[in-house]
Amino acid sequence: MGRDVSGETLAAHNAVRSRAGVPPLVWSEKLAAVAQDWAQELIARGEFRHRPRDAKGHFGENLLEVRGASATVLPERVVAMRAEEASHYDYRSNHCSGVCGHYTQIAWRGNREVGCGVARGNRHEVWVCNYDPPGT
Repeated sequence: MGRDVSGETLAAHNAVRSRAGVPPLVWSEKLAAVAQDWAQELIARGEFRHRPRDAKGHFGENLLEVRGASATVLPERVVAMRAEEASHYDYRSNHCSGVCGHYTQIAWRGNREVGCGVARGNRHEVWVCNYDPPGT
């Protein structure tokens, strides 16, 4: 990922989780390596899609793609962009009134570990975060 952003990425995840009242995650180098591998593959192929479920184990996954001249996003912003979906989620009823899957992956109580990777090339950036166990 270039400079080590694991601490910043973990802190951003745990800030979202704290607001949701769920326990913090721990950083997983294993998940980060899997995420980094997939991010690099997506950049190399010029694709943007989730990893097939039958490959490299089954983990929860969040993706973010940025294209253009300023395709460099800080880890806090990557997590915040996914956490914006919280406004569509009702905790009491466990109901989503829009798109919530990225947010619920971050804030799912059952998650214990997270690891993220980012690849850049050709004014294109792909972030991949993996979660274990996978969220629902």
